[in-house]
Amino acid sequence: MPLEDGDPVRPRGQKVNGEVSGVPRLRGMGDPSLRVATAPGGSRTDTMAEEPGPALGDRDVTPRGASQRAGQPEEALMSELSELVQKVVKSSSWWERHGVDISILACSFLLLPAGFLCLRSAQTIPFLAGVLILGVVHHTLTVKGSHLASHNALTESKSWGKVWAIFFIELCSAFTVEQATYNHVKIHHGYTNVIGLGDSSTWKIPFLNRYVYMFIAPLAVPILTPLVALGLLRNVEWKAALRTLCCMFLGFYCHYWLLLHVSGFQSPWSALLCMLLTRSLLAHPYIHVNIFQHIGLPMFASDRKPKRIHLMSLGVLNLPHNALLDWSFGHSLISCHVEHHLFPSLSDNMCLKIKPVVSQYLKQKKLPYNEDTYSSRLWLFLQRYEELMVHAPPITELVGIQ
Repeated sequence: MPLEDGDPVRPRGQKVNGEVSGVPRLRGMGDPSLRVATAPGGSRTDTMAEEPGPALGDRDVTPRGASQRAGQPEEALMSELSELVQKVVKSSSWWERHGVDISILACSFLLLPAGFLCLRSAQTIPFLAGVLILGVVHHTLTVKGSHLASHNALTESKSWGKVWAIFFIELCSAFTVEQATYNHVKIHHGYTNVIGLGDSSTWKIPFLNRYVYMFIAPLAVPILTPLVALGLLRNVEWKAALRTLCCMFLGFYCHYWLLLHVSGFQSPWSALLCMLLTRSLLAHPYIHVNIFQHIGLPMFASDRKPKRIHLMSLGVLNLPHNALLDWSFGHSLISCHVEHHLFPSLSDNMCLKIKPVVSQYLKQKKLPYNEDTYSSRLWLFLQRYEELMVHAPPITELVGIQ
């Protein structure tokens, strides 16, 4: 959303009056005591928040500007928005809250036999159709399914939520539930765009140049994911580590066995190559989406970050609707990412349903509502790769944020 004329906040990579600007920059005016001069040490706190609530801590800094002009403290803004969203949630049926997304995941499972059978064909078009089907199904289960399961957004039962998390994250995605939940829910969501915590730095590989990172490295995601997961197993209890190893092995072996015995691959190497092909089919947009929606937006120091509603409205960006990515990754990762970060326990379909409420409210309160196109973000990262993905990001000064 274009910011007001005279607004001192000009984060790069965000649409401002129809143009994309550069790295986070402030033309600051006001009380110098609110300025942040240095980055934190980057060490993680011992106690992290659970699923983030309306406030993130007593040391949060309420930005001067929007909340004062509205005559409301920052907590009241988040509380008011939460009430509006809660009304929408309460008026929604189970089908809207959970059924739509469960049906998408169920349809993906039902497409699996067709995908494996298409790979039996010696003709090019049916074979490529099989690759496409299995690739889309794989990313729907591993990205959309794992993401919803990590937030317990598939069910209102915590026990079933744990079951679905193990199934989608460990069996389908070859990662460990405990580390996925900690890194994504507690760190990334609890400290979005806070330097040294939720600043998306885990996605940066500084020694790669822009073209290798953006167009070649994503092909290695199916190989790197289980390797990273194995390295993180030393941080979990031995029972959880053993469970993860069993689930990872079962997931890989089932895929491999089906390629040999249903799809009719004659050699182990051809089956493994097909596994790599299908599992990396949407790896490029997967990497791109994860960096486009946070990196290049304002970053904050841990001891001088704004409170929740400002942190999320400033540091999160929505991409436009895309039928393939909306199906495979989910609305909460594509066109409703701002809504997802404000209300992370809601399903993809509910994020889509509350989108008009959230966007209208943020605009009404003169808060940023960041939106940009995929192609615009891609061009920005290719132009400013060194600045955004190699060098340490600058810290946003909390001066006159509107």
